[in-house]
Amino acid sequence: MEHSAAAEAAASKPGLLQRLDPRVKVAGLLGFLVSSALAHRLSTILGVFGAALILALLSRISLRRLAKRGWAGALLFSGSIALPAVFLTPGRIIFRLPFLDWPVTTQGIISAALLIARVETAVTLSLLLILSTPWPLVLKALRALGAPVVLVVILGMTYRYIFLLLAAARDLFEARQSRMVGALKAAEARRFATSSIGVLLSKSLQLSNEAHLAMLSRGFRGEVYSLDEFAMRPRDWMALAAFAGLAIVAIWTGR
Repeated sequence: MEHSAAAEAAASKPGLLQRLDPRVKVAGLLGFLVSSALAHRLSTILGVFGAALILALLSRISLRRLAKRGWAGALLFSGSIALPAVFLTPGRIIFRLPFLDWPVTTQGIISAALLIARVETAVTLSLLLILSTPWPLVLKALRALGAPVVLVVILGMTYRYIFLLLAAARDLFEARQSRMVGALKAAEARRFATSSIGVLLSKSLQLSNEAHLAMLSRGFRGEVYSLDEFAMRPRDWMALAAFAGLAIVAIWTGR
């Protein structure tokens, strides 16, 4: 809930990305994402990453928030996957690890660096989109750009009902604590956690059925509509052209 409130606060700031049409942001940042994924040069990926950092600063999005919410987790995840490549990729041996005698190759370091840089860049671009655009507008932009309606509906419903299930879990634990005196034993705590999971699963199934029936009774026929209307302005066209040009340059230089 705190992350969602922080994202909404960041999206309301008068920054560069916040002023652009959501369709431009989705298309432009997706172009950057594709260009970094296709690049085979570390310098190109780092260039896209640098452009993302510049966009974050111009959009008044804290780099500390990006590091806390994305970079640390992405580094841990991608680093654990990329680490074996340092030793397993054949190539020119730089040195060997003491005691283990594992070879560290130049090609292995480059492969690991490429993977980590791609993941960090992708995470940064995704966070820029989320932190500069309200979630309903992101979904509407995805639908306007041709995303399947099923995907948009699932993302929208998931985001909405996560908070309802969190509130239900909080009420469940508060009700339990208000009836307790002292701390639970370990076995009792495990039983309570297990029963809470079952209750939340039952509530989620019941809630999904009720929500679907409510949607059908209000005229839902598979399409998602929003009251917000998009309108392209001159600065949006200029930003779209800039995104497209930089993505093409990144793809060309990263071959």
